[in-house]
Amino acid sequence: MVQKPTREPSESHDDPFAPHLAALAVLDDRGAVVGWNRRAQELLGHPATAVIGRPAFEVLVDPPDLPAVRRAAASCMRADGWFGVLNVRHRDGRLVEMGLRAQPLSRDDHNREWLLTGAPAADVLEWQRDRAVLDGLYRRCPIGLVVHGPDLRLLRVNRAIERFSGVPAAEFRGLPTGCFLLPDDAHRAVDRVRRVMETGRPMVYSEQLVRLQSDPARERVAMVSSFPMEDSTGRILGVAEMIEDITERHRAQRRLALLDQVGSRIGTTLDVAETARELAEGMVPHLADHASVDLLRPVTRGEEPAQAQAGPLVRVGACSVGAQPPGPTHPQGEPVEFASGTPQARCLVEGRAVLEPVLPPDWFSTQGRQGAHAPNLYVHSLIVVPLAARGLVLGVMTLWRAGRPDPFETDDLTLAQELAARAAVAIDNARRFTQQQQTAFTLQSSLLPRAVPDQIAVEVALRYLPASSAPGLGGDWFDVIPLSGARVALVVGDVVGRGIHAAATMGRLRTAVHTLASLDLEPDEVLSRLDDLVNLLAVEQEAIGERPVGEQVVGATCLYAVYDPVSGRCSLARAGHPPPVVTAPDGQAAPLDLPAGPPLGLGGLPFEAREIELAEGSLLCLYTNGLIGERRIDADLALTKLCTALTRPANALERTCQSVVDSLVPERPIDDVALLIARTRMLPPRDVASWQLPPEPASAARARALTSAKLTEWGLEHLAFTTELIASELVTNVYRYAGGPATLRLIRERSLVCEVGDTSHTSPHLRRARTTDEGGRGLFLVAQMAERWGTRYTREGKTVWTEQPLAGPLP
Repeated sequence: MVQKPTREPSESHDDPFAPHLAALAVLDDRGAVVGWNRRAQELLGHPATAVIGRPAFEVLVDPPDLPAVRRAAASCMRADGWFGVLNVRHRDGRLVEMGLRAQPLSRDDHNREWLLTGAPAADVLEWQRDRAVLDGLYRRCPIGLVVHGPDLRLLRVNRAIERFSGVPAAEFRGLPTGCFLLPDDAHRAVDRVRRVMETGRPMVYSEQLVRLQSDPARERVAMVSSFPMEDSTGRILGVAEMIEDITERHRAQRRLALLDQVGSRIGTTLDVAETARELAEGMVPHLADHASVDLLRPVTRGEEPAQAQAGPLVRVGACSVGAQPPGPTHPQGEPVEFASGTPQARCLVEGRAVLEPVLPPDWFSTQGRQGAHAPNLYVHSLIVVPLAARGLVLGVMTLWRAGRPDPFETDDLTLAQELAARAAVAIDNARRFTQQQQTAFTLQSSLLPRAVPDQIAVEVALRYLPASSAPGLGGDWFDVIPLSGARVALVVGDVVGRGIHAAATMGRLRTAVHTLASLDLEPDEVLSRLDDLVNLLAVEQEAIGERPVGEQVVGATCLYAVYDPVSGRCSLARAGHPPPVVTAPDGQAAPLDLPAGPPLGLGGLPFEAREIELAEGSLLCLYTNGLIGERRIDADLALTKLCTALTRPANALERTCQSVVDSLVPERPIDDVALLIARTRMLPPRDVASWQLPPEPASAARARALTSAKLTEWGLEHLAFTTELIASELVTNVYRYAGGPATLRLIRERSLVCEVGDTSHTSPHLRRARTTDEGGRGLFLVAQMAERWGTRYTREGKTVWTEQPLAGPLP
């Protein structure tokens, strides 16, 4: 009995016609059996003594199968051999399907005999399939097969490797492993085979860069699976490798990955230049060795370019392999001109991509191509793709290859076009955003005060810092409004939202504040009127369907302060706005405890004003929430830092204002910042005169006398006649219509102010008297003689004021 191997049997099948496995019989030239081995007896049950000397047709063939056997015998005689499947009769009478092979035997006595080799038909068919598979692997399989010996030399390769390498398969036998690869790639291949040989463990689906010595410029990628070959005892006989060329698949995967990677990083900002730079940087080194993005100049300014415009262009983005371009290139931000006939010029005018897979050495010296702006003269492949969006060509992207040996292909062009199309939409979105920003900025700039108006009540320093990262412009504003009686109104406000609508709303509110300030209303009354206006704007927007009904569409915060340099008193009110910071002349700075009040637009809620006294030289700081509302620091901490920056009231006001900005505003603020710092002044007592006059007819004459004397003291005799007339007429009106005492006050500042106050709230009316009327001409005369005049109301009554320009400087 044959001893069984200790290992599991191999899945491969041995040759069933091998002498130790096959049934053997020898027939003489008459068809009688003259030889019979033990394996034949095992398979068919006939002992040798039962068959030798007897005709094979009689012992082994069933009568119905005789015709088929006779045909096989005739074919064997003609062809001098035969192979096929026949039924053979077992000793017990059943038929056994056998695979048979017949071949002649020559004897010395010239008698001819035939050797029949047989095996079960199933084993024969299985062996034939194995042989067919093996033959297919070596001859017809599209996947490469390489067999390495224990000495790391090639034993055999199939025809797929022959096609892959361009070397006949027979020439590989005996060559070292990796002999047809470049040294770096060959080293990796040898390491892989050695590792499998030493460990006995397969390595499946490992990717390797493959560069053939016969074609070093072409980069390929192969998927390699390596496994050991063992004999029945487990001894490793070598390593077999299945090698599949996955270059195209790898490139497709790399293109998809690049498309996803670059597509996700392009357009992260609404900045034209940044988007162009993102596109250029995304191309290198995955697709090109050098990339440049050139945009038409109007696009960089946010304007819409003309159709089929060939220039001028601006180099907005550029990137090269390594820290610096491989040769002289055009600096970013500078104009670029492409000569007529260059690929870039054609691409701009025609709006079609240009692919030059292989550039001949004299390509750049050809007439009309000197202006192609190549990074160096070693480039060998070129792609130019238009950046087109919404029917407009915005610029071009140029890709070059110099260090990478393989040229651009059609698939590379398709990828570049897809990325350029995505980038073009992002660039056009950024262009439109820039255009909208510029429009909003122009609108906002026209609405904000261009200069501080001339007044003596306060010294003012202003800052307006737009947000650099938020989309759209904000609605922050500030104002300095001169009022009657040498007073001044200081205003800071912030409209909810961003963009043109916020800027337009800010303009409307600022105009409304100016109008309300001209009425000399109290700060809380001004905010109440602004609240009504904001609610009216909201109703208008709801009516035209800009926002759903019931949702707040307009909102704002505001701080309104009125300072009087005569009394040194300041009245303030705020509507949801951050509190002002007051710095005393001794440097003590603190937020003012001022009732917050509701934001403008809520409606129906009251506002509360507070009046404080400010010493001369005090600082009053008004600001919007962008100054202390940065997310990087706590609002209370920011307010503390603001107070710290305001502790030196004697410093130059512009310096103090800049110190506040440096302390609290980051380099790229996330919200607009409006800052107004005012240093208070006081009018000297010598420039103010006030008298209380009783309600009697003689008060008019008394007013004229007092006025004349004070103007003479001030050296303003040239204004005596008109001022006496104004004072007389206003005091007379108090006596005739108000029925109470009159207060006459003269103020000398940049103009001469004459004020008459009473306890009545009745508004004086200017009218044109008829020729037959005995009265009604007083206010008409006042209006004619004064440069400006008006009425302001207080809780105690009203004051009619006039202003006249001074003829000369103050003494």
